[in-house]
Order: sequence, then C-alpha cells, then structure tokens
Amino acid sequence: MPGRGFIVAAPQSGAGKTTVTIGLQRAFARRGMAVSGAKCGPDYIDPAFHAAATGRPSINLDGFAMPAAMLRGLAAEVARDVDLVVAEGAMGLFDGARSDDRSGAPADIARTLAWPVLLVVDASAAAQSVAAVAHGFATFPGAPHVAGIIANRIASDRHAEMVADGFARIGLPLLGMIRRDDRMRMPSRHLGLVQAGETVDLDATIDAIADAVTERCDLDAIGGAAGIMLDVPSPAPTISPPGQRIAVARDSAFAFFYPHMARWWRAAGAELHFFSPLADEAPPTGCDACWLPGGYPELHGGKLAANRTFLDGLRGFATDRPIHGECGGYMVLGRTIEDAEGVKHEMAGLLPVDTSVAKKRMTLGYRRAVLRQDVAFATARQPLQGHEFHYATIVAGQDEGEPFADIFDAEGNALPVAGHRAGGVTGSFFHLIA
Repeated sequence: MPGRGFIVAAPQSGAGKTTVTIGLQRAFARRGMAVSGAKCGPDYIDPAFHAAATGRPSINLDGFAMPAAMLRGLAAEVARDVDLVVAEGAMGLFDGARSDDRSGAPADIARTLAWPVLLVVDASAAAQSVAAVAHGFATFPGAPHVAGIIANRIASDRHAEMVADGFARIGLPLLGMIRRDDRMRMPSRHLGLVQAGETVDLDATIDAIADAVTERCDLDAIGGAAGIMLDVPSPAPTISPPGQRIAVARDSAFAFFYPHMARWWRAAGAELHFFSPLADEAPPTGCDACWLPGGYPELHGGKLAANRTFLDGLRGFATDRPIHGECGGYMVLGRTIEDAEGVKHEMAGLLPVDTSVAKKRMTLGYRRAVLRQDVAFATARQPLQGHEFHYATIVAGQDEGEPFADIFDAEGNALPVAGHRAGGVTGSFFHLIA
C-alpha cells in the first residue's frame, strides 16, 4: 500500500515552513511512523534537515525541471516505503517560473500529486486577518486542496483567541497555533540555513521543535488529512551516469548533490565513491569519472588551496578521465577563488576562470541548457533542466576557452553562454536537475 503525503506551504518565504516541516516529521516519527521528507523545487539545504528529522533521505520534487510523469514516479517511489511523506514547499504557495508549460510552484506540484496543502501563516503581525489570508490562498484560482492551517508565531493566549475568531468565520480548519519560541530559531547564511551537518546540537533542536509542534498542533487531524499517493512507475531519466565508477566529492564544501541523481545513477548500474576534498582526499584512482557538486568552497578557500593531495589528484585525474563541476565545483576547477575578505586562493586551474564572492551579486532562477558538445552524461544539443543559485561572480575568463553550454531562463530568453570546457573537464554555475 503506498504511503500518504501532504505539502507544508506558506504565503511567502520566512513564514516558518522549514521549522514546522521538520517538527512535524520528527513528531510523527516519534509516534512510530515511517516518515520521509521531500522538498518542492531546487534546494539542497532543507532536505538535509528532513533527513536529520526522519532518519531517511529526503528527495527533491521539482515541478519545473521534471515532467509530470517523472514527478509522480519519484514521489511514488518515496511514498512506497513509508507511512507518511511530509513535503516542504518553496517560497510562496503560488510562486514559480513564468513558463507556458510548467511553473514549479508548490501549488502545481500539489495538484500534480493530488496531495493536500497544510498552509503555515505567520501570525506575528496580524490576528483575525490571518484567516482572511488563508481564505484567499485556499480560494485563489487553481488552488490545490488546503486541508488546514497552522498559525505560526502566536504571541499570547489573547492573540490565539483573536486568530481563532477569524477562523470561526470561514470553513478552513485551524489545525495548530505555534507560539513564538527561541528554541525554534535556526542559524542561516547567504545561501539559506547553515547546513544540517554544521548545526550545533541539531538533534536536540529538532526535538525541541517537535515538542512545540506536538503541544500546539492537532497531529491526528494533520496526519488524517494526508492524501494517498498513487503507486505509479517512474519513467527512465534522460541523464546518464558519467561513468561506471563515479568519484563524488562530499563534505561541507561540496554538499549540494541531489539524492534523485544518485538514485538514477545507481539504478543505471553505476557505483558512487565519495571522497572529501576538505580532508585532502584525491578522487579515488579506481574511478572513471569525477563529479564536483556545488556547496561552499568560498568558505574553505585557504584549506582547499593548501590541500595538495586533492588538487594534484584532481589534475592527474583530468589527464585521461572526465571531470564535471557544478557551481562551487566549477569554481574549484577554475584558477582562483576570491573569498568575502578579498583574499584570492589558487584552485585546480583546469578551467580558465577566476571567481569572487567579495562583492556579492545574487543569481537565482530556473535554467534550460543546451550543450555545445557531447559530455560523459549527456549529448550535444540535448536540452537539460536545472537552476542557478549563487552569489559568486566571474571576474576573469568569461570569454576564454570553450563554452560549456548555451543557456536560457525559464521563459526561454537567451542568457550569456555558461561555463567552460577544456578537454574532458567541464563546469558551469548550472545545477543539473533533469
């Protein structure tokens, strides 16, 4: 019997979706349920918190990059092995790309999966009006089924009574009112929350959040409102593994690697061998391809520059085997990284590019890429779906060497060519999703 699922969404970013999501995940898990997390849209950080809360890997469900059949298949694959999937939306419920075919908004994903929405509304600056906001979201054209509301950041008993008065006028269930609580604060930095693996006392923090959620929410009603996931097969992905034995960098500097990609590669018969550049490990010599995911290399520039075993091993690997770098991995394949303090650190020098985060400039959005030439994981002219999210800029090398791909935004507008290619080494700021 497939599991059940729902999506925790909100009117806007900052309403408390992540804390409520991991609180619900841990609360249901403490009831003896097998719980899994999922994140709607392109995000690497939140799924790691889901995994910490549930003890199971989370997965990304991307309504823009993934066709509907793939989206349903991945969701069914996760739901098949658990009692409940507690998924987390991104930004606001209806926020997504302005694209003719699909937007990636949490509302669209909820409709595609036939999962209800649990709407988290920040009540810190309102009272009866919280119900008006919820009513508007539930009745907006094209809205998915909103199973109930959690009012977050309630200040007092009087405040709670006033919020409840508003919901008495409409037909939406108020399934929880969570008080303001410093225990529910989580540290953040420029790309979002501090990563789960770097958060001090994370398990105790999640337990405290789960305690607050259990005390202030109707878990029976929330769990009972979850929709049943249809057990459908997942279509074969279009992204091939870059090799039979793939060396994948994994540590605090290279943490942005999508779980569904690992699933696809393993399903195709590939083996993944993880190594840590921060521990000065080189790509394993028995591998025939290397993948450098994104992450925070700019926070570890001095250490990476000093790790000769890693850098020399990377250079040696590149002489006869393919290497691909995404975002942070691309930066490390370049000549230098300038950190936020303006200090330049020498990197692998395998691609003719110099990057900097000294003057931050955010680049964010879905992308469609078309490769200039065949690579180990895709063919030339093959359309690839993904996204960019970075504050780094290219300060030298933009027009040097061979470009990696032509790139377009979600609306089909052409952007400057992406990345670089030098022999079997490729990289760009583009994160591949599907």
